[in-house]
Amino acid sequence: MNCSAFLSFMLVLFQLWPSSPSTHDYSTENTDQSFTAVRRVKRSWVWEPLSVTEEQTSEKPEYIGQLRSDLDKQDGSLKYILTGEGAGSIFTIDEQHGKIYVTQKLDREEKSFYTLRAQVIYRSNQLPVEPESEFIIKVLDINDHEPQFLDGPYVATVPEMSPEGTSVTQVTATDGDDPSYGNYARLLYSLIQGQPYFSVEPKTGVIRMASQMDRETKDQYLVIIQAKDMVGQAGALSATATVTINLSDINDNPPKFQQRLYYMSISEEAPVGTTIGIIFAEDSDIGENAAMNYFIEGDSSDVFDIITNNETQEGIILLKERVDYESKRRYSIQAKAVNRYIDDRFLKEGPFEDKTIIKINVEDADEPPVFTSENYMMEIAEAGVSGSLVGTVTARDPDDDSCPVRYSIVHGMHLNRLFSISEHNGTIITTKPLDREIASWHNITVTATEIRNPEKISEANVYIQVLDVNEHAPEFPKYYETFVCENAVSGQLIQTISALDQDDSAEGHHFYFSLAQEAINDSHFTVKDNQDNTAGIFTAKGGFRRQEQFSFYLPVLILDNGTPPLSSTSTLTITVCDCNTEVNIFYCRYETFMYAMGLSREVLIAILGCLLTLLVLFLAIVAIRQQRKKSRFLEKMEEFRENIVRYDDEGGGEEDTEAFDISALRTRTVMRTHKPRKKVTTEIHSLYRQSLQVGPDSAIFRQFISEKLEEANTDPSVPPYDSLQTYAFEGSGSLAGSLSSLGSNTSDADQSYDYLTDWGPHFKQLAGMYTSHRSVGD
Repeated sequence: MNCSAFLSFMLVLFQLWPSSPSTHDYSTENTDQSFTAVRRVKRSWVWEPLSVTEEQTSEKPEYIGQLRSDLDKQDGSLKYILTGEGAGSIFTIDEQHGKIYVTQKLDREEKSFYTLRAQVIYRSNQLPVEPESEFIIKVLDINDHEPQFLDGPYVATVPEMSPEGTSVTQVTATDGDDPSYGNYARLLYSLIQGQPYFSVEPKTGVIRMASQMDRETKDQYLVIIQAKDMVGQAGALSATATVTINLSDINDNPPKFQQRLYYMSISEEAPVGTTIGIIFAEDSDIGENAAMNYFIEGDSSDVFDIITNNETQEGIILLKERVDYESKRRYSIQAKAVNRYIDDRFLKEGPFEDKTIIKINVEDADEPPVFTSENYMMEIAEAGVSGSLVGTVTARDPDDDSCPVRYSIVHGMHLNRLFSISEHNGTIITTKPLDREIASWHNITVTATEIRNPEKISEANVYIQVLDVNEHAPEFPKYYETFVCENAVSGQLIQTISALDQDDSAEGHHFYFSLAQEAINDSHFTVKDNQDNTAGIFTAKGGFRRQEQFSFYLPVLILDNGTPPLSSTSTLTITVCDCNTEVNIFYCRYETFMYAMGLSREVLIAILGCLLTLLVLFLAIVAIRQQRKKSRFLEKMEEFRENIVRYDDEGGGEEDTEAFDISALRTRTVMRTHKPRKKVTTEIHSLYRQSLQVGPDSAIFRQFISEKLEEANTDPSVPPYDSLQTYAFEGSGSLAGSLSSLGSNTSDADQSYDYLTDWGPHFKQLAGMYTSHRSVGD
């Protein structure tokens, strides 16, 4: 860097201490240190101007100033000393003259000042001439840093059509130079690219709109901002930043239809909900500003409908009501597209909607017959004879009224065929008498088929209601269990009754109750109609006696309000109960049962006593039998002479069997000294092989069994009562010989089986089979 381009500043002395002339002490000592003279004189430092500039380069130390005491006579008797930050490395001093030099290049951004201390002493005795003084050297700044945009690159968004002066964003640059000294850090912003749409404030860096812009024309702009230090003066340093400015959309454009006239067609067979066609209105806006709704204006909205596809912003024309080629062959409808979200600022520019015309032609098709009604309601009185008229359905061919149709009833597998229809005129009649109490409604399906095209079929539902005829007389809904106490008084209510009618009344049932004609003059009870389809049974006199009359039969006449009215007589059974004025239902039922059985209280008590005695006897017998079973079990246990010992751990030996003396079980003839057991496994295998060679009657086999039996009887270490099972081979060793036919060279006829009869009853059946066989063979 060229030093001549920098501005040099003087070294600023912030502090000189002491600031007033100082008091200096000079001491003189004799050789024996017995005398000391002190002379006090006011002295002060003498400073020459100093200066230093950052980034200054030099091959040799640069002189920046001088320190001098007013006592310095320039005879070399004084010595200057420099201490503090950078003393001896960055800063040096001429000890004889007090000149200060800088030996290195300084950077203000790394360290802006240094604190140093100066002192002068006598060379001869090293005593101070002046007191130590502290001072600060400030490094003067130069313009060695260019501005920087630390937050770039910048991206900003502003609504389109924003007025002039609208703030877009702000850019900020920084400068590493000293902002408090000179203009090195004072920045000035300017617009390099972006005119005439944007502007920037020179001091703040705020970017503003310079004119209104339309996003539909251009939606993005690239702006370049420059920042210069030294307020843009000559020699200033600069930097640039790029700002991308996007224009956001606003709803400033109405929708526009691509076509002013649309042509579409629909078949008359098309069902409701069929899509007829699609229309589309363009909107230059985007997002929700382009969202729109479609409408159909006029009377055509009853036949057609339109819905909006929110993803594609298309209008879908749908069939709302079936069309008929024979009735109307073409429609002209007007559709409208309206923005869903409207900006009030732009309403003055006109309505945000557009309209178009849609022409729809109806195509002819061979349609099935059409009924005059989809659902028919018919009525017929019950109990009518077969062939009674129910009603008539009518259908026609919409393509040709002169084309005849054929009618029929759809019969299911589970339906009774109660109705039939004339295939020519659609007249429905009954095939059986109808009963409303079985079914009050009948639902049938009637079809109409084109004669010239049997594939064209249509259906209609017929609902037939069976009207009620008053054919059932009213009656009691249930059996009434009625009791009257012997001490009942006259006028006492003993029962409330009601009625039931199986007929259906449109106005609601109403029943009338009264005594039958035959019981009016001679009755112990009266009937009072409550006028709410119930009646009360009251006593006509008091004092009833069971011994005289146990029950009464009261005939009650019930009349309904049907047309014609029907009546019936129901009999109410009233039983006299041995009670006071209040009836106990349970007790009265018990009394009635006893009376019906013809039993008195004494007899019933005797029967209960007998039953109780039998029950006790039965329990005693059961207990005795269980006791006998237990005793038999104990006897068997005694016979076995077994002693069951329960062990909680293993071991014990003969100590566990001390409760039973087993010496009595051993015979004296076989008692002898215990011999050691032989190796049983080896002997068994050996004797077994020998037995196979010599047969089961071998003396070796018998000797082996006898020895084992004797050894077990004389061995005291084994439990008593060993059971030794001996087995022998079937064949020649058996008393019966061999029963197998294998190896037999004689027939059954040659053999005699008479010995089987000597074997006892277990072989009786076998003996009978073989002896009979032989007799037959003989």
